[in-house]
Amino acid sequence: MNTQLLAPLTTTGVGGPAGIFIRADTEERITAALSAADAAGEDLLIVAGGSNLLIDDAGYAGTVLQIANRGVVIGKELSDGRIRVDIAAGHPWDDAVAQTLAAGLSGLEALSGIPGSAGATPVQNVGAYGSEVAHTFLEAKVYERATGRTTYFGNAGLGFGYRDSLLKRSTTNGSPQYVVLEVSFALQRSNISAPIRYQELAKSLDVEVGQGADASAVRTTVLGLRASKGMVLDAADRDTYSTGSFFTNPIVPAEVLGSLPEGTPNFPVDTPGKVKLSAAWLIDRAGFAKGYGLEGTDGEALAAGRASLSTKHTLAITNRGDATSADILAIARAVRAGVQTRFGIELHNEPLLIGCAL
Repeated sequence: MNTQLLAPLTTTGVGGPAGIFIRADTEERITAALSAADAAGEDLLIVAGGSNLLIDDAGYAGTVLQIANRGVVIGKELSDGRIRVDIAAGHPWDDAVAQTLAAGLSGLEALSGIPGSAGATPVQNVGAYGSEVAHTFLEAKVYERATGRTTYFGNAGLGFGYRDSLLKRSTTNGSPQYVVLEVSFALQRSNISAPIRYQELAKSLDVEVGQGADASAVRTTVLGLRASKGMVLDAADRDTYSTGSFFTNPIVPAEVLGSLPEGTPNFPVDTPGKVKLSAAWLIDRAGFAKGYGLEGTDGEALAAGRASLSTKHTLAITNRGDATSADILAIARAVRAGVQTRFGIELHNEPLLIGCAL
């Protein structure tokens, strides 16, 4: 137990000190730390991979618990023929994806390269390239802080939505009611991927949307696509020092399309009468180019070049070396205001904001 700066624990590299810092690497240590903090009435922030988190420069005055348990267990065949895989909440997500593919299991390959820990994936219903956690999720083992007991939530029980779940909805300022200890997935014993649902990925693989492909090839292709957008962590590439996508893709009533330019990209969603728009397209068409905020660009005055949109992808706001949370938020506010002015659509942040607000 010790105090430490939180910046090194996040993929953005921003954040002040923790009042108390605890790193717990087993379920027993995690639950003991949670029980002690709750008994003492301490404010509690949970971190693991730190990839979807922006922490204020003042830090967090309460207890910060880093979930650091590890392990992937390839389990038994389920009644429907799929294979159960249990992953410790603190296990690096992309490592787990690679391990399942090495074991001859498919289903997670399109989620390759996503930074952070396995336990965070159901919270946000993490998704990319037409795939999302809900497609293969089996159950989560969680610690319920209100009762001090361990319980389980199945797929239906988590009420998954677009970048949303019961776990997220029951979290307040980084302090969850349910703390994920382990996640389980049901995967296919096959070298063929799940059906490709995303046009860009299908084109790169030279298959039709809806077809499968070699699962390892899907992983390799996804990693390449993500790297080209600065979405795979690389210590030498400042474009990767971000929370990932800073804004979610807006889901709006279908009639809103009538007020948008002809040809505005839109995608179907499960909710009748709604469509999903591309936040990246809106940002770009509102006049915010890749690299906005760097020296020599229109947005330089916002953060003196310390923070900017990625030079590869307009959805990521990046720390160029010594940015503060205020710098990151200055870029975010300018982008949000510009999209609102141009299109009348309000963008919402995807990362959790701790001690700060958009």
